[in-house]
Amino acid sequence: MAPGVLTETSQAASQHPTKHSLPAKDFPSGFKSSGQHPPLYDHLAPYSSFPKHISGPTAWGPSTYQSRPESWIHPLTDAEISDLSTAADNFISSDRPLSAITPETYPLPVLQPVLQALRSTLLDDRGFILFKRFPTPATHPDWSVLKTAIAYLGLSTHLGLPVSQNGLGHILGHVKDLGDDPTAIDRVRIYRTNARQYFHADDSDLVGLLCLARAQEGGESDLCSSNQVWNVLQAERPDIAEKLTRPDWYFDRKGEVSKGEQEYIKNAVFYLEKEERGKERRVYCKYDPYFLWSMTRFADAGIVPPLSPEQKEAMTVLEETCQRLALHMILEVGDVQFLSNAQVLHARTAYRDWDVPGKDRRWLMRVWLATSEGSGGWRLPFKDSAEEKRGGIQVDDVPERCPLDAE
Repeated sequence: MAPGVLTETSQAASQHPTKHSLPAKDFPSGFKSSGQHPPLYDHLAPYSSFPKHISGPTAWGPSTYQSRPESWIHPLTDAEISDLSTAADNFISSDRPLSAITPETYPLPVLQPVLQALRSTLLDDRGFILFKRFPTPATHPDWSVLKTAIAYLGLSTHLGLPVSQNGLGHILGHVKDLGDDPTAIDRVRIYRTNARQYFHADDSDLVGLLCLARAQEGGESDLCSSNQVWNVLQAERPDIAEKLTRPDWYFDRKGEVSKGEQEYIKNAVFYLEKEERGKERRVYCKYDPYFLWSMTRFADAGIVPPLSPEQKEAMTVLEETCQRLALHMILEVGDVQFLSNAQVLHARTAYRDWDVPGKDRRWLMRVWLATSEGSGGWRLPFKDSAEEKRGGIQVDDVPERCPLDAE
């Protein structure tokens, strides 16, 4: 989630989305992911402006939903699966590239009203949903990986616009253990390993995960409301809550930078939305501990200060608080989890794949989605808040790509 920075001075916020002159074959929509940016420092609210307690549906504890799975799980009906199938077959027949999928090129007349309501739940309510019975090659032998990928991307575009997830331009990502060294955190993204992922937010408005294959052991999912985490910190450790609002945390970018950009940014963990007359300023969280730990190489070189003892304590307390408030779930094949990074943090347990010939390794397809201010998204204190495809990781003009497996 670590956003990048050119300078530490404030920059004027974009008032309108920018449509770039881009090759249609590389960026079919005419937009590219805006990428990683510094916050607008003069728009950051001091701790004294933050609420002592957040009420409402964005602040929830696990007991709210553990006993009511029907409130957040949507099993796809046969009619909805048929809707997905028809749209996917038509898209395949059109010979368009996967990156050209939009709500217009992938219409879902049956599912659209459902998705519209669930989008509001993601953005303005609890911030997560789980679909079941999504077709995959394992559950529907007549569905190929290509058809599943098209259906997954197509459904996702009705919630937000896909943005690039890495320096390779992947708008369709794959969470799979590729044997990368999880201890080499200055250059390895943890989703490419089987290591534990601590509570974090991704660098997008929404994130979606489709389970294609489970591990033999582990790889289980946890979610928590970062708004409820804020409430607990304010009640129990306001000193730590205050520290997490300061923009003095250096986040790594692990080399995924455009020409002329710095490789890290000085940032906060908790923000308030930008001010707008008559509207509440909601508390927003942007955090991933791996991108703080991997800054050691810069600290050792004397380029940035190391994490202070107070910061290390704050990170420990933040993780422990998230664990106390976690809603645990196990993603089965055909499950699709969507969540909002603005008010939900997520984690994954370490896992072990099957050591059996022919047995699939754990495999999740992933999307990162943008929901700009103009489309109902949060008012973020970043210069690209109004951009159609805000966020993500965009390195120079690397084209959008949709590989059908991890690479």
